[in-house]
Amino acid sequence: MRRLYVALIVPAPPNDDVAYPALAPTKETILSEQTLSAIKQGAQQLADVVTLPATGRYQRFVEGVAASGEVWGLYRDGWALAKTDDGTLVFAMWPASEFADLCAEFEWDGYEPQAFPLDELLNDLLPQLEEDGVLPGVFYTPGDKGLTPTAYMLRVDLERALKA
Repeated sequence: MRRLYVALIVPAPPNDDVAYPALAPTKETILSEQTLSAIKQGAQQLADVVTLPATGRYQRFVEGVAASGEVWGLYRDGWALAKTDDGTLVFAMWPASEFADLCAEFEWDGYEPQAFPLDELLNDLLPQLEEDGVLPGVFYTPGDKGLTPTAYMLRVDLERALKA
């Protein structure tokens, strides 16, 4: 098996007593071609999904959440909320932690991805959001707000996906 060697170059500060070793690596990491390929493939798949139009991401969310049985949000002393252009509160959610983690910046800096069961979304959260006038925000990305269906519409789509 061939291995790829990645040298992290951290030069020592110059001092009068020691000759300065210009490009001496202080730490070496070995990655197999298979590992590097998997990392590249994972990053490409992530980019492919994140760059889908909002409707495509919504469909991926519904299918992914129905298959996994869990939903992801961002949490830090409370769940991450956003607002629509007209000021309506939005509860942001994603189908997997890596997508939520991409959005943990700017106003959500310091928030961490946290999962909760799909049953909790259907039986507790969606009715509470509807009662409070808060919209579900499905599959935000760093460059797009995602879709904000009504709680009822999201429930119908998720229940349909669970029966499929």
